[in-house]
Amino acid sequence: MGLLGKTKAELAKYATVLKHSDNNDAIELNDDFEPVVVREKTEKQEDGPVEMVTCSSCKKEIPSGVMKKNLCVCPECGAHNKISAARRIRSMVDPGTFRKLKCKVPFVNPLDYPDYEEKITKLQEKTGLEEGVLIGVGEIHGQKAMIAVMGSEFLMGSMGIAVGEKVTYAFEVADKNKLPVVMFTASGGARMQEGILSLMQMAKTSAAVQRFSEHGGLYVVCLTHPTTGGVSASFATLGDITLAEPGALIGFAGPRVIEQTIGQKLPEGFQTAEYLESHGFVDQIVPRNEMREVVGQILKLHERKRWSL
Repeated sequence: MGLLGKTKAELAKYATVLKHSDNNDAIELNDDFEPVVVREKTEKQEDGPVEMVTCSSCKKEIPSGVMKKNLCVCPECGAHNKISAARRIRSMVDPGTFRKLKCKVPFVNPLDYPDYEEKITKLQEKTGLEEGVLIGVGEIHGQKAMIAVMGSEFLMGSMGIAVGEKVTYAFEVADKNKLPVVMFTASGGARMQEGILSLMQMAKTSAAVQRFSEHGGLYVVCLTHPTTGGVSASFATLGDITLAEPGALIGFAGPRVIEQTIGQKLPEGFQTAEYLESHGFVDQIVPRNEMREVVGQILKLHERKRWSL
């Protein structure tokens, strides 16, 4: 049996996810995607007292409305503060084009971790996310792509069974429909509540990326703050093109752990996006307000005409 209990014959149905009619009418969908309004659970009307938020870098108080309009980039120091998965999607895709990938993974608690199910339920209610990654298909400057955004607001974007399943499934559906994949990573690593099963997702997602690559698929990754642990050691660092946001922390283990292991002092800024770019690990550092334009250009340059949907 394949992913989610489907046979190979059943998976073969995934073809032609989206297509435009001759008169540019509405996008046609099949059963793999569903229309969805991408909105943060806590989003409110801009009325009442002005809410202030503190920049994670300069610690200055900034009106929340200003931060939201600036995509959570501090107008004072330029620091790229954490942004929700929903807001990220809205900042990237063309209006009205995003369709959520249907992939409902049943909750499991393999270690009988205390209060785990209750915590997941509360996070779902608070964030509006089903799990630590939001995935769907949409257009970026008119270029169709499978778009996956990890949400650090959901258990630090940790990768458990559900996240691994959703990411793997996204690559499989993208492969079937000849869609490029655009991935935004933000994760604290594997999910400790699921033990070894969370670590197994590293191999599963990496294998899915490999199959996708062998079939000629384009995979663009944007590493955001933080991208660490099992996610950085698997699908986050397997992209054909690797972008990163300014100041993003990227690495497997923390600097102190590495220093204690190898017995050496690490260079200053060892795990920053800037350091990794200078050493060839990252292709380009892209400010958040330029990300949509850059990714759109990449997709356009790598467009394959036979992928007409």
